[in-house]
Amino acid sequence: MLAENLGTNSLPEGNLPNFIEQNSINYKSLKICLLGYRSHPYGGGQGIYLKYLSKALVDIGHQVDVISGQPYPHLDERVKLIKMPGMNLYETGLGSIQAHHLKSMTNIIEWTGKLTGGFSEPQCFGRRVYKYLKKNGRHYDIIHDNQCLSWGMLKLQRSGFRLVTTIHHPITNDLAIALRSAKNWKERVLLKRWHSFLTMQKKVARQLHHVITVSDCSRRDIAEAFDMGRDAINLVYNGIDTDEFRPLPEVTRKKYQLMATASSDTPLKGGRYLLEAIKELLPKYPNLEVVVVGKPKPQGEIEQLINKFNIGDHIRFVSGISTDQLVKLYAESSVAVVPSVYEGFGLPAGEAMACGVPLISTDGGALPEVVGDAGIVVPTKNGKAIAEAVDKLLDDDLLREQLSVAGRQRIEELFCWKQAAVQMTDYYRQVIGNRQAAC
Repeated sequence: MLAENLGTNSLPEGNLPNFIEQNSINYKSLKICLLGYRSHPYGGGQGIYLKYLSKALVDIGHQVDVISGQPYPHLDERVKLIKMPGMNLYETGLGSIQAHHLKSMTNIIEWTGKLTGGFSEPQCFGRRVYKYLKKNGRHYDIIHDNQCLSWGMLKLQRSGFRLVTTIHHPITNDLAIALRSAKNWKERVLLKRWHSFLTMQKKVARQLHHVITVSDCSRRDIAEAFDMGRDAINLVYNGIDTDEFRPLPEVTRKKYQLMATASSDTPLKGGRYLLEAIKELLPKYPNLEVVVVGKPKPQGEIEQLINKFNIGDHIRFVSGISTDQLVKLYAESSVAVVPSVYEGFGLPAGEAMACGVPLISTDGGALPEVVGDAGIVVPTKNGKAIAEAVDKLLDDDLLREQLSVAGRQRIEELFCWKQAAVQMTDYYRQVIGNRQAAC
């Protein structure tokens, strides 16, 4: 769809707004409002997506506001953050409830959801943001929802707002993977209750007029999971900020330091298979050090496996670090590993490649689309395959250098946020033009 039509070559150097004006009919600055029901600045892709897409859109001349629930994203200073706080019960706990909170129907929905093991934040954010935009949002040219997929989004669409929605990947995949990893029927019941918001998301997605996703794999999976036609889902690849995520030649690499992403105990992220690989590698590489971006749950599966394998002295978890700190860790590492079972795009893979770190990735979801032939791709759920790939790279200085150069080049050419912003602008204009023609 869109990305194929616009091409995937890198943009020319020079004045980007001039480039857009020369390649888009009647280009003008747009007033854009991006929505995020929760936008953690470090963990998960939604906050990262809002941060970099909003910055790229401002860079090419648009006016951008972001409306977000907690946790709030870190945004460029030119982007206005409009805070839409909810009760945030998954961080504050049920003990934070006070009587005045329950005067609001939206708060009651959020409270009872938490009380019964559900996840009501998307629905409640949609209710709050609809009320706000109905009163204060008529000046926006485009409202762009970042996977809230709530009833409130349909109300915005029906109220005449021009609404675009990004679906990164269907959360049905997360549920399926988690259910297969569940230890007993009680855990499966809790997982199904937590993911009960999927019923709403499926119904909403099928009624949306303008849907975008971030990879061809996600487009295929969304169409199947939500019973939508593939032609109804447009494709604009995510970008990587290659100014922030870049090689640091002045930083000395530590040959036996690996960088890995396994952001939580969620089975989707493949932490188990990373640990299995480390255990396999240690007899040959006793000096191996692994820096893992993420924070495991106390007494969770990751922590239990580390103790079981007796590999705790070789693993360091980091979380809540700045982008500069993250880039420096990549620069210090000889190899990066993405062990995920499924990714709708795979930002950590792209970030590692942009930093010039030789990459090992699984073939989960869209990861092969991002990595291409600029990294080593191994099967999912296979710790031994990860270990063999790490061994191959640690033993071959030339191959590491080749993949370092190839990874950076691939990201610069195919996954640039500036290019994503141009493609997104073209799509926004199509939506605006279609609505005006219909009127």
